[in-house]
Amino acid sequence: MRNTLLLLFSLCLYTMTAQDHFSGIKNSSGLSLLSSSMNPAELSNLNSKYEINFFSASINAANNKVGFNDLINNSGTIADLIFQGNEPVNLRIDAEIYGPGFAIKKDKWAFAVISKAYAKLNFIDIDPKLGEAVNNGTLGSIVNTSLLSNKNNQRVNGTSWGEIGFSGARNLFENEQNKISVGTSLKLLFPGSYTNFGADQFQGKINVVLGEAYLNDTNANLKITYSGNLNNGFTDFSDYSKSLFGKLNGFAVDLGLNYQLKETDGYKLNAGVSVKNIGGMTFKDTNNASTNYTLNIPPSSPTNAGLNLNNFQNVNSLEEAETILLNSGYLTKKQSDKDIKVKLPTIFVAYVDVKVLPKFFVSLYTQQKMNSDSENDQITTQNVVSITPRFSLKNYDVYSSWSTNEISGVTGGFGFRVYGFYLGSSSIITALTSDSKQADLYLGYRLKLK
Repeated sequence: MRNTLLLLFSLCLYTMTAQDHFSGIKNSSGLSLLSSSMNPAELSNLNSKYEINFFSASINAANNKVGFNDLINNSGTIADLIFQGNEPVNLRIDAEIYGPGFAIKKDKWAFAVISKAYAKLNFIDIDPKLGEAVNNGTLGSIVNTSLLSNKNNQRVNGTSWGEIGFSGARNLFENEQNKISVGTSLKLLFPGSYTNFGADQFQGKINVVLGEAYLNDTNANLKITYSGNLNNGFTDFSDYSKSLFGKLNGFAVDLGLNYQLKETDGYKLNAGVSVKNIGGMTFKDTNNASTNYTLNIPPSSPTNAGLNLNNFQNVNSLEEAETILLNSGYLTKKQSDKDIKVKLPTIFVAYVDVKVLPKFFVSLYTQQKMNSDSENDQITTQNVVSITPRFSLKNYDVYSSWSTNEISGVTGGFGFRVYGFYLGSSSIITALTSDSKQADLYLGYRLKLK
């Protein structure tokens, strides 16, 4: 388990950002197919008859504890830094990959089909003392006893799945000055792999005995779930890349509304709202396991110190951790299921792009999640608010996106588009100039055909 955590934290710190993919560029008027992922009604704003997406990728993550200055000025390990203090640990790693996509516009209608793949790894509200003890097998900051009390559901969660989306948009009203459009996307979901460990209402103690940490006087409700390739591990990239697309077993819907205040060569204002990811999917696999447990460890005694956390040092999968807990005799099974049903992260999106000066625009964007990340069957996301000033020509965009994110705070980045190619980061400026807790990178290429 120690190697697993070290690998995870290293990955987080070198791919860190929030889960607002393609921040800045998706508001550009030159990328309607990418913008439709934000709001399907944006398809109605295609300014060519056809648009083809060849490839796009965005890699994001975030943490609330460790910044780049911490890495430079501290001689400790990343795990030592992430578990310092008393604030619960929150980490996010998130990749979104677009495959081939195609859009067409015909009169008042526009249609598109696009393929995507997702991979997510999250640590949610983890008690830092418990994390330190599991990582080291000891509790360096506590001499004798540490009390643990976390009413939140502490989760370790990994998910991979594929998606094929069919989108349509239509102009409801249009004259010389105004245009109102609606759109929807039906998404076919192909669940790949899933893993989740949840520890809810955790109350307990950690005692250090002869240099090793023991958990005792503990009560919690546990949920241990795994399916597909993540059954064997969930921190290596290969664990996700081998199972991005499974069999069709889920559906989701996006709904959107768009308004434009038009002018001769484009628009003065482009605004929209949407609700995304209404739906979920079911993981079915011969190795599926989803079990609710109660954890009950009695107070320490001269003959029983409790659960030795050093036993988890070399654990690489939830199945191994589950076996150790069952063999300890402290775990009681409550309910077990073979099919694993999970909900997509439903979000509300609102944005406005305003032409302030000729060729100069300012975009405001927000996404707000509509479900709680604490639920064991919930795929997670973040709340984000961003502002992006952008210099825009027909074939070029240069912009700087600034965001405030739920986990890592304020970030600022830079990006550009040259014809169909775009490259950017929503946090490179703050990563280079301040103690940023995140970084990211995205790129892509698309082609327009008249």
